[in-house]
Amino acid sequence: MTQAEATTIFEEDILNGLKARNKFLSSKYFYDARGDELFQQIMHLDEYYLTRKELEIFNTHKDAILHAIDDGEAFRIIELGAGDGLKTTVLLKYFLEKGVEFTYTPVDISGNVLEILEQNLQAEMPGLRIESYVGDYFDALAEISESPEKDIVFFLGSTIGNFSQGEAEGFLTKLQNFLKPGDLLFMGVDLKKDPAIILNAYNDSQGVTREFNINLLDRINAELGADFDREEFQHYPYYNPHTGECRSYLISTSEQDVVVGGENIHFRAWEAIFMEISKKYDEVQLAELADKSGFSSIDAFHDTERWFADLLWVKK
Repeated sequence: MTQAEATTIFEEDILNGLKARNKFLSSKYFYDARGDELFQQIMHLDEYYLTRKELEIFNTHKDAILHAIDDGEAFRIIELGAGDGLKTTVLLKYFLEKGVEFTYTPVDISGNVLEILEQNLQAEMPGLRIESYVGDYFDALAEISESPEKDIVFFLGSTIGNFSQGEAEGFLTKLQNFLKPGDLLFMGVDLKKDPAIILNAYNDSQGVTREFNINLLDRINAELGADFDREEFQHYPYYNPHTGECRSYLISTSEQDVVVGGENIHFRAWEAIFMEISKKYDEVQLAELADKSGFSSIDAFHDTERWFADLLWVKK
């Protein structure tokens, strides 16, 4: 896809969201160079426990994880949304130390992130076989899932929480359609817990999460010639313990008009733009999710407080 084509799709998606009855923007567009930088900051915030908990799981259970996925044959790890590879590096290093034969294929919509990741991994693990793919998850799977070797799809960081329950079922069903019988899914999931702990993770005291959301307005200004005034929008997250959904919004604090792609977008005072969902699960919901999307559960690995889980599922 050319840069011009990507910009056209970006503009169409942004306008479709802002012209909807209930305005929304796709969270996949958070990740430009500045967005990548801000998310790295978020992952190291005291309130944002998710990264620490998954890293704890990998450090504590890396041997058990290897034994669960390794059957003695070469395999490929396809990581969807690889990011900076902070957590995955723990497992990649351990697998190499154990002499396991595998190829690592990180997939991310951000070419900037993948370039940095590949440079870092090659410097840190010269023996690692790495084949990066820039683009959409399913475009990547369609192109690279024809190999006869076993594929293990890594989908970490509770990224599945960026979907509602129905969307998650649809996404995972589509994903398993690209897999061969016996292929595995290794997926990080944030679990239900004290609602205050969850909400604080998306409403940090330093305001980095607010900046992460507002940065998308800055990106729209820069790439589409829009005229959003970032100071006219308030970041508002809330958590619903019944649904397990933490939702983030940007709220217009005044009646205003914004020009995007040559079109005028009107905001009423206190009108919201839905930005992101971060859904949390319990064990019953996860069992239902696996069954409805065509997977069987093999194992689950938890941190000591059981705030987070990394699940190993196999295609039925």
